[in-house]
This record gives sequence, C-alpha cells and structure tokens, in this order.
Amino acid sequence: MATVDDVRRGFRAPPGDGRVMMRWWWFGPSVDQRELERQLRAMAAAGLGGVEAAFVYPMSSVDAPFGSDKFLRDVGFAARTAHELGLRFDLTLGSGWSFGGGHVPPELAARRLTWDRREIGAEAYDVPVAEPWPGDQVVAAFVGEGSAGVPSAYDEVAVSNGMIRVPAGNGPREVLVATSRLTGQNVKRAAAGAEGPVLDHYSAAAAEQHLRAVAEPLLAAATPGLVGSVFCDSLEVYQADWTPDLPAEFERRRGYDLLPRLWELLTGRDRVRIDFYRTLSELYEENFVAVCRRWAAEHGVPFRIQSYGEPPATMSSYRHADLFEGEGWGWTRLPETRWASSAANTYGRPVVSAEAWTWVHSPSFRATPLDLKGEAHEHFLSGVNQLIGHGWPYSPSGQPGVGWIFYAAGALDDRNPWWPVAPDLFGYLHRVSWLLQQGTPVRPVKVYVPASDAYAAGTLNLYRAARRLIGDDIPRIIRESGLDFDLIDDDATTVVDPAAVGLVVVPGGATVPGETRRWLEAVIAAGGVVTEDLAGLADQLPAPLPDDVGIVHRRLDDGDVYFVANTGNRTRTFTLAESTAERWDPVTGSTTPISPAEVTLSPYEAAVLVPASVTAADDPVVDVPFATLDGSWRVFGESVTLPHRWEDDPAHAAYSGWASYEIEFELPEADGRVLLDFGAGAPTDRSGRLPVHSYQALLEAPIGVAAEVWVNESRCGTLWAPPYRVDITDAAKQGTNALRVVVHNTNANALSVDQHLAPLVESVTARYGRRFDLQDIEHAADSVSSGLFGPPAVILRRSGSAAG
Repeated sequence: MATVDDVRRGFRAPPGDGRVMMRWWWFGPSVDQRELERQLRAMAAAGLGGVEAAFVYPMSSVDAPFGSDKFLRDVGFAARTAHELGLRFDLTLGSGWSFGGGHVPPELAARRLTWDRREIGAEAYDVPVAEPWPGDQVVAAFVGEGSAGVPSAYDEVAVSNGMIRVPAGNGPREVLVATSRLTGQNVKRAAAGAEGPVLDHYSAAAAEQHLRAVAEPLLAAATPGLVGSVFCDSLEVYQADWTPDLPAEFERRRGYDLLPRLWELLTGRDRVRIDFYRTLSELYEENFVAVCRRWAAEHGVPFRIQSYGEPPATMSSYRHADLFEGEGWGWTRLPETRWASSAANTYGRPVVSAEAWTWVHSPSFRATPLDLKGEAHEHFLSGVNQLIGHGWPYSPSGQPGVGWIFYAAGALDDRNPWWPVAPDLFGYLHRVSWLLQQGTPVRPVKVYVPASDAYAAGTLNLYRAARRLIGDDIPRIIRESGLDFDLIDDDATTVVDPAAVGLVVVPGGATVPGETRRWLEAVIAAGGVVTEDLAGLADQLPAPLPDDVGIVHRRLDDGDVYFVANTGNRTRTFTLAESTAERWDPVTGSTTPISPAEVTLSPYEAAVLVPASVTAADDPVVDVPFATLDGSWRVFGESVTLPHRWEDDPAHAAYSGWASYEIEFELPEADGRVLLDFGAGAPTDRSGRLPVHSYQALLEAPIGVAAEVWVNESRCGTLWAPPYRVDITDAAKQGTNALRVVVHNTNANALSVDQHLAPLVESVTARYGRRFDLQDIEHAADSVSSGLFGPPAVILRRSGSAAG
C-alpha cells in the first residue's frame, strides 16, 4: 500500500516495475549473438522492460538444434546481455506448446479415453483384447441389456488374460469397451530437435521428466539468478482425459470405485461426471502446476503460467503457481485475463500479467500504436497490470523483404516504420501499468463460477464452459455500471471472507455444492446480497456510465485512484460524483485540478482521476483558432495539398517508411500557449476480414499512422493517438515558422508485395515438415492508409481573461 502523495510522485517518473515485456520468438533455433545483442539494445532503447524467450519452428536451415550446446550458449549470452542492459529475461520451459518432446516415452505421454460400442446377441463371448495402435490399454468393459436405443444401465464384465469375457444373457445386448489411448498430439510449432509427444499433465513423473530433460539445462544455461521467471503457456493438451493412475486417485479422493461406473460418463450421470472431471483438475494442479512451482522454487525462480484450457484448470488452480497470466481482450466480457486477475486478487498476487496483442489487427505489421494502446486498455480494465507483448520475432538484419515473422500475431519490433514513436507508446503503458500495481483493487462484486455444471457437461475446458454458463450479460451489466468484479469458485470461498463481500451473482440454475451454499448464506448473514436474478441485477448497481467508458478502482492508504478509459471511437464526457478531483495524464505524468469534476475523453483516451480537495484555476484557458495550414505542402520532393494518401500514388502504394511534410506559417506575438491540432479523426467500422478475436481501433485517424512534429528544427512531440494535438510553444516564434511533420506508416505495405516470404516458408516446410501456416498475409494491404489526411489548425491557448 502507499499514499496518494507517494503514488503521485511515482506516477510522474515511475520506477522500472511494470515496463512492457515482449515474447521473443527464436526461430529454428538459428540465432547469431551479435544480432541477439542488437535486438536487446533496440528493446531497451524503446523503453521495453525485458523479454520472454520462446523457441519455435525454423525459418531457415538450423545450425543449433534445440538443446544443443550452441543453442544453450546462445541462451546464456542473451540472458547475460539482457541483465547488463537492465532488461528482465524470462524463459519458456520448452519449445512450442504444450510441454513435451522426444524425451517423453509412451508411458508418460498424454492419453485419452475412447469408447467402442458393439451390439451382440444372447450368447457368451470371449473377445481378444485388440491393440490397433501401440500403447492402447483396455480400461474396462460393460454389457447392457436391450437393443432399443442406449441401455439405461451397464454391468462391468471381466477383462483377464487378454480377453474380454462377456457372459450369456437373455437377449440382444450392447457391449461397451473403454480404452486408454495415446492422444497422438505432438508439440505444436516445435523447434528443430524439440519434436515429440505432449506429456501427460496429470502425471508428476511426466512433469519431472520434462523438467530434468529440458528445463534443467535451459535454466542452467541462462543462470537462475538472471531469470525473472520461468513460464508455461496456455494449456492446449487436446482430448487428454486419462492417466494410468486415475482409477486409484479417483477412489482415494472421491471415496468410491470409478471403474464399475465409468460408463456413466457417457449417459449424463452428473455425480460421476462431476467427480471425474474434478479429479482431473486436482491431478493437473498437484502433478503439473505444483511440481513445476516446486522445481522453480528449488532454483530460486518464480513460476508463471497461463492456467486455462485443457486439462480442466479451475480459476483457483492458479494458486499452485507464483505468477498468474491471462490473455484475451474484452473488458465487458469474460476473457482469460479476467480468469487470471480474479485468481490474483483472491490469492494475494499483486501483479497479474496478460499476453497482449496476440492477434492485434491481423496479419503481422498492420498493428498501429493506436491499436496497441486500445487493446492494452482492454487488458487494464480486465484487472491486468503487466503486459507481455506477443511479440517480437527474431529476424536477422539484412534479410530480404520484410524478414522473418511469426505465423500469426503482430510483429512488434523495430522493423515497423512507426518505431520512432515506440518510446512514447511504451512509456505511456509503463506509467499505467505501474500505477495499477499500487494499492489494492476494489472489486465489490463476485460472480460465481458454476464448475459443477461445467463438469457435468463433460468438458475438458473449464474456463470456456464457465464463460458460456455465466454468459455475456452478467459481466457487461456490472462493468457498465462502473463497478468491478472477481470470479469466485468453490475453492476460493475457503479463503474469501464472506463479510467482505457486498454482492454475489450466481448464474441462474447453477448447481452449488453444500459448502459453497453455506458460504453464500454467510454472505447474506453479514449483510451482503446474493442474487440469481439477472433481470434485477442492474437495479442493485449504480447508474450506468457513458457507453464505452470503463473504470479500474485502486485503494491506497489514504485515498483512491481511478483509471478511466474510453474504449470507443467517439468522445465521451461524464461527471464524477466528487465535486473536485485531480486529473493525472498518463502520457506526460502531469497532474491538473478539475472543479467541477467533469471529464472529457477523446476516442481511446484514458486518464487517472484522484478525488481530492483541490481548487481549479479561477481563470480557465480558452483555445482560440488562429489559422488552418491548408496551403501547399512539400513531400516526396513535390508540392501537394491535403489530404494526401500514399496509396493513391502508384510510386508509393507499396511503400513502408517515412516522409516529411513541410510548410511555413506565420505567428503573431504569443501571450499564451501555441498548439497544432490535426483533428479528431472519424469513427469507422471493423474490417470484415479480421478474425473475430483480432483487435482493431475503429478510427480513421488524421495521420497514417504516426508522426513526429518539428518546428524550426526542434522536435515538439509525437502524434499516434487521440487527441492529435501537440504543444509547439517552446519552439515557435513570432513571424515565420518552419513546420515539418514526419509521418511514419506500418510495414503492411511492404508485406503486401514481399516476394521472399512465401518461398522461404515453402523451403523450410520442405526441409522440416509443415509446422505452421502463415495466416491472412493476402490481406496485408486491406484498408491501409498512409500519409497526412487533413491540414492542422494553429490554436492559441490563452487564459479566459486574455482571450476576452
């Protein structure tokens, strides 16, 4: 906790905590230490805080296979260089995802339960146990009476000496055979030398084998003392619902024998299904997450995980790790970020991260600084306070065309022409992240996760099932009211004080176990409210905020701070309940008293509001339009008028880079501030070709896509997000002034005409097999606009009395 004065000082010049990190993809692995150093220096210069090293498929011939001596030396060099530059170095404990590789034998690989149905007559059968694929193991066999549909019940039959022994019956019957099989899933996007099966995430022996074979040499090469955390990506162990020890573990935990009732998994018997999937959740927690955390602790390194997907991780499964991470945007919905931030708040983790920009404005290189800012706000509003950018593709300098890119996601590195404004973007995100790590979150509403109903549905992806059962309306109503919430599940009720909870929303019809129901009764007894009435939920919450405006509330020792973001493409204005407040600017770190506490936010703009007894200036400023610079500009060696779009000129339609727009203008003697206003931009619609989970800021900006503003050869500032306005007072002079607006676009134009990438992918696929497909590259140039789209206006800002 800290005081408002402490946080105000830190906000102006935040310490290093909270700087944006980048997932750093090493392709191959095939890297050069000089290039590793160059890229790390570029990250540090841009204001990034560190990297998460991730090792993926080849993009060239591989000179150092995963796990080789050269590869490990390169890892060690990168870790040492990052440390010397003041960058954090995190390490992914494997290649691709999910964990696995050639070191995983069949007995430790992921398994699934499969079923074979066969109708038979009344006679007895002795059926040899078949093994159509290596590793198949018959688990149990059953027989049920009748042939008119699925039998209502089955009896277990003996399996002995390689035979399924079905006794004689009274008439037509059905035999049901449960077989444990290897899923066959291999590591996705694996580096050369890292190929092999995905491990069994319910087996401690499998996790320990992976840690010995892969994680141990990786961490030793990097040096534990130089590593910020070791990392596990989201769970994508598809269809894995079995492990050899499951029957014994089930009986130990649930108190009855699973095998005679295994058939009930297919017939919708809720108790067995709930107990079965709950046991899988516990085995995942204890035999994978907890094992990895203990191993990391033995080496003095925190263990960070994205704990959702398959196996069926609960929200509370996070508690077995050190650092919690989510992904996905959508602050009025239930993205994985809310799954992680709820766990972090419940289990006392002050920092919670998000894999950000996973699919931002797909495909690669189309993301603008405004896109990155807008999606970051979605993560912040979902409870996140540390961003892990997805990501930075290692690409050797001097590669033809655009170089190497990841098959999907943004390419967020210094090949982007807009990179000169990157320090401002990352500085902004750093300041907000640091602020949101101060104090404690205020989330007075809890939303119950109906895990029993998710288990009863027979799902391996508990997060996805819970999101469906809760629906979109509950989180939307809560967030649009200005309140915040945590998810709470059955395990979390054991650590959350019912007296500290004001409102619990239980999705209608949810199955609530007895211990949780007693906790809900304790909430009511302490004066809280428990509701299943979605229709009446809004009546129990404050009045709604303006559309698209979201708030994060943090409590300090002696006050409160509010991060407020406009997530939409139209200007929004609202009034705080407090009559006076301070407005803190995340762009500059400056603080300004506002009274009355009315707040206007441009599209995708955010502010920090701090209720305080302050007095605003008696003589407010007034902006007086002076001139519009709509004359003849010079760019690309010729005279143009605005708007000017590069793509309309065949000579520059495929150009990615920068261009200087130059003009001269006259100023009178100034008695206030002088600003250049480039316009607000215009709302636009979402591009129809974007994947549904791909974020795009829906604004036709006045600049395509970022600019540096120079007046009389002094750099006055950058423009990359609304409001597109820059103060030029310190550089301007009475009389003639030289204005230079250096516009930078994206690398999408160059990507759209690249002749090298496709043949490169074909060549590595021919050599190493099909490990990835480039996605949406054919749409690289869709809706791309570069240039300067309107004349800026000169604004004279004066005090009210001077303006009059």
